[in-house]
Amino acid sequence: MNGDVLAGDGVWSDEADWELTDLEGEFEDQAHVAMPTLAVVGRPNVGKSTLVNRILGRREAVVEDIPGVTRDRVSYEANWAGRRFLVQDTGGWEPDAKGLQQAVARQAELAMQTADAILLVVDAVVGATATDEAAVKKLRRSSVPVILVANKVDDERVEAEAAALWSLGLGEPRMVSAAHGRGTGDLLDDVLQVLPETPREGTGGTGPRRVALVGKPNVGKSSLLNKLSGDERSVVHDVAGTTVDPVDSLVELGGKVWKFVDTAGLRRKVANASGTEFYASLRTKSALEASEVAIMLIDAAQPITEQDLRVISMVADSGRALVLAFNKWDLVDEDRRLQLEREVDRDLVRVPWAQRVNISAHTGRAVQKLVPAMETALESWDKRIPTGRLNTWLKDVIAATPPPMRGGRLPRVLFATQATTRPPTFVLFTTGFLEAGYRRFLERRLREEFGFAGSPVRISVRVREKRDRSKK
Repeated sequence: MNGDVLAGDGVWSDEADWELTDLEGEFEDQAHVAMPTLAVVGRPNVGKSTLVNRILGRREAVVEDIPGVTRDRVSYEANWAGRRFLVQDTGGWEPDAKGLQQAVARQAELAMQTADAILLVVDAVVGATATDEAAVKKLRRSSVPVILVANKVDDERVEAEAAALWSLGLGEPRMVSAAHGRGTGDLLDDVLQVLPETPREGTGGTGPRRVALVGKPNVGKSSLLNKLSGDERSVVHDVAGTTVDPVDSLVELGGKVWKFVDTAGLRRKVANASGTEFYASLRTKSALEASEVAIMLIDAAQPITEQDLRVISMVADSGRALVLAFNKWDLVDEDRRLQLEREVDRDLVRVPWAQRVNISAHTGRAVQKLVPAMETALESWDKRIPTGRLNTWLKDVIAATPPPMRGGRLPRVLFATQATTRPPTFVLFTTGFLEAGYRRFLERRLREEFGFAGSPVRISVRVREKRDRSKK
């Protein structure tokens, strides 16, 4: 029999059709498959972001005809000839940069170190500069393939000038015009020749783990980000008030680089517009979509507000891992602590699994505890339980506590599997509907047995459709 294993209404028809590959096809998000990374580097204003947009086939990176628009290292997913890979747009690299430019250069160097292949972009009209030669000297020490790209070759006249770039010693310069698309297809064919199918060991293919910093206005998000990135651990400065890519900050914490997506500062941009709460909500949703784990800041010195609860609901609905950071802990006395515990028990019943850390962004108190909390939450978010172990555990739990009867019948759970991670999602094949209360019970027992601290857990039920015996 070839009945459908899964139907859109959560019904399945025949045990013989159980195939885990079908489940994975329904639930697995391909965006989480590790992909090799292509870094686009070069000095400022050579057209890196324009080339990135041409590779993507869409306008993603912000482009202006002034140097230094791109400051952060931003990753985008690209597809060429059926191959998927990540493209990293970087800020302009300069060997003797100072201040913010020095931080941008460090970030570009990080891209060079973690990429699986590198495009060094040079302005063919200007020719090789001392900065280009310094970049070549640095890239010669790299163990990954480097392709020299001569950009702004708009016509045959510039081709002759671009030929002089052979002198840089990186082989034949690939002549392109990112603005007009000239030569970019041939360039991408060459990229696929040198780009590995999977990321090299240790790079992960997805770059730094992405953290959304969320919470109501004036709760201390910017203060926390400044405290985290304001000393020698900073990889990229956070510059407010720019009109370029959303300002994210790469921060080195606990020996790892984290990408913080800050939602602070939005109110300044829409202060004169109506519906600021609407725009703040959109920005928070955007930050959550771009992240893997959220740090939810709550003012511990004040009662938990309805606005706090709305943001927490957004995080829970997004399926992201969650850390609750109770800020301004230095202002909390003993009476407030007792009151806060009662508020947490009463108001945060939807996220009892979230990691909790008490911090002070102003003084720096305990902010270092955020790292192990995020690592635990992400480990849970990525966790997968083997099918055999899951079903053995489930059989014992149901034998001890069967589901409640429904319509005079006892629904049976015949089989279970973890369909996907991020967040962990489990599918139960049953003979009848399972009440929401019983599913919550199974989730509690699942957490007791396997952990999942800091991560939401989703349980989906597939009910076997009744066979029409009259046809037999």
